[in-house]
Amino acid sequence: MQALIYEGPKEMNIREVETPVAGEDDIVIKVAFTGICGSELSGYLGKNSLRKPPMIFGHEFSGTIASMGSKAEASGAWQIGQRVTANPLVTCGQCERCASGKQQLCVSRKLLSAALPGSNAEYVKVPASFVYAVPDSMTLQTAALTEPTACAVRVAELAAAKPNDKVLIIGMGPIGLLSLQAVLQYGVRDVIVVDMNEDRLAIARRLGAAHAICPAGVDTLEEVKRLTGGSGVNIAIDAVGGSLTRKQCVLACTAGGRVVFTGLHEEESPLPINIAIRSEVTMVGSFAYSAVNFVTALQWLEQGRIRLDEGVVEAPLSEGAKWFETLLGSAGNVSKVLLIPGGEQ
Repeated sequence: MQALIYEGPKEMNIREVETPVAGEDDIVIKVAFTGICGSELSGYLGKNSLRKPPMIFGHEFSGTIASMGSKAEASGAWQIGQRVTANPLVTCGQCERCASGKQQLCVSRKLLSAALPGSNAEYVKVPASFVYAVPDSMTLQTAALTEPTACAVRVAELAAAKPNDKVLIIGMGPIGLLSLQAVLQYGVRDVIVVDMNEDRLAIARRLGAAHAICPAGVDTLEEVKRLTGGSGVNIAIDAVGGSLTRKQCVLACTAGGRVVFTGLHEEESPLPINIAIRSEVTMVGSFAYSAVNFVTALQWLEQGRIRLDEGVVEAPLSEGAKWFETLLGSAGNVSKVLLIPGGEQ
């Protein structure tokens, strides 16, 4: 099959590789759409310790069942040609964390596009227990957004916002835009969003953001203070993962506020810990999602409670390297890139 292979920093090429063969518990999916994730951008630059070349990236995807192993077939739950998506965070299902519904913290977890071959290829192999049927009312394009939506569902779950809370979200990439909508499901109406990209800020406004800040023109923290009457926000979400944005989230909080860190751009960052202590600011990391979060994401997408239909670009897998470069440079009004193995669907 054809696959887009990461072969080193800023080096990604289409290669011919072996088509995966289903083990007895596996399903092989013919990939229809595979999204480019922000974590893979740092991997493409050689700055992600989990992604070692050669590697097939891709863990946000949808497609149809091409083949399955004997046990998967015997279950009667699946049919060849059935439309599916999959949870790419493969966990053991046996440990205490898995049993308690915190599968994302499983010490044996393996992520497609890192420990396992990903979906930037014509076919991808996934254990059957991590495959989900796509509802008839949902397009495969939308189904490919289930994984990043699940990340946003987890962010909102940890934020635990109340309707009267003021919320700040820094970074309006796909996770930021989806987290905005996930937070709104909790009844919040006062959300401030921040991004350098005016096109993405415009999308955020249309999705329900009350205020939008572009740091190119104003001081972010001063503007947050102005918009909150000097009090600061109850919840701040960092969807970038830079030292500056992490620090801004802590400083933007009112006393007793909460910060949710989900961006992974930088490995380490200095933080104003004394201020956090004196103001009793809670800081929590949000990594991936539980199995329940993934199911919730699929349901919310089906119900139209979360969407990402503005700025979505579809492109052949052969143009994948070009789109990695574009997203690292000037993304413009692009909110998500979905690559199509084998050309157009």
